[in-house]
Amino acid sequence: MSEAAQSPDSTAGGTVDAVPPAGYEEWLVEVTTRVRATQVRIARIANAGTIGLYRSIGLDILDRQERLGWGAKVIRRLSADLTREFPDQRGWSPSNLNYMRMFAKRWPSDDISQQLAEQLPWGHIMALLDKTDDTDELTWYAREAVAGGWSRDVLRFQITNDLRARAGAAPSNFTATLAPADSDLAQQLTKDPYVFEIATLTGRVKERDLEQALMDRLESTLLELGRGMALVGRQVRLSVDGVDRYIDLLLFHTEQFRYVVIELKVTDFEPEYLGQLGTYVTMVDDLIRKKDVHAPTVGLLLCTGKREATVRYALASTAAAVAVAQWQGLPADARGALPSVEELEGVVRAEFAHQTALLHGHVEPADNDAAPGEDEGL
Repeated sequence: MSEAAQSPDSTAGGTVDAVPPAGYEEWLVEVTTRVRATQVRIARIANAGTIGLYRSIGLDILDRQERLGWGAKVIRRLSADLTREFPDQRGWSPSNLNYMRMFAKRWPSDDISQQLAEQLPWGHIMALLDKTDDTDELTWYAREAVAGGWSRDVLRFQITNDLRARAGAAPSNFTATLAPADSDLAQQLTKDPYVFEIATLTGRVKERDLEQALMDRLESTLLELGRGMALVGRQVRLSVDGVDRYIDLLLFHTEQFRYVVIELKVTDFEPEYLGQLGTYVTMVDDLIRKKDVHAPTVGLLLCTGKREATVRYALASTAAAVAVAQWQGLPADARGALPSVEELEGVVRAEFAHQTALLHGHVEPADNDAAPGEDEGL
């Protein structure tokens, strides 16, 4: 009889020892880690193969239309023939074949751009083709989507709200308060304006409730969209001289290894706001930051409006490393004007209603990573 046949736990129907042998748990962790890594690697290889196939089909369509004069009807014929040949596979609709053609025509052909494409799901590539206007914009958002692990909804949100123009754009005094290399890194953490995906209604709520609801949305938005940001706490208490002071939001950037102090105001910018923020930045630097490990703390003040000259003078008079950005919560056709108090109050009511519905099971949470439709993959 073989050794495998003699072992009580060597077959599917055999018994399993109640107590595993010494070192088994550690070995199990190692094996499961290898299995998961292999699954991820296989999925990436499969995705890269699909993207490469779609590009080759798109190139074929382009070539035959341009060189042989084939018309648009060939796409419908090809769709019908491929669907008949591969009935169990998705992705052969006329719409998807047109996207393959557009992919071959618009996506840059250099090696780096092709590697980016192979790391993105097909649904992301379709969104990039739909929502970008030129090659530079397409490549920028593709690179950010890969680096940030964005869902398709986040990708669409960032393009619609022009993240490329907003990234690193907040006025700051970083060049005067930080070392040159560190100044550049800190500036990359900022945007201007910040755009939060909120509705506009009308109604009356208390100011404190307004600020709380805005802080809830700010927290979730920054954590979702701010690559490398980790939440340290909300309303973080700092006690100095027997007086308690509270930071609206304290984040830690895991890539730059620095604390980021965020203060939210539901009014236009005033110079005294920077004094308060600068004090909090200095306190965090002294009481929380480990100076031999962490990069210098920076602060970000978010206001509903700001006058550029006033901001510039206030920044010049502040010793702490701080930036000022505007935040917006209006739909695209209303972003030319600052939000009114009534509109901000409506934001809170809408958010409260949504959270209440979620709590009672009346609304299903959005699923950003739902299974692809018939036009999104093999």
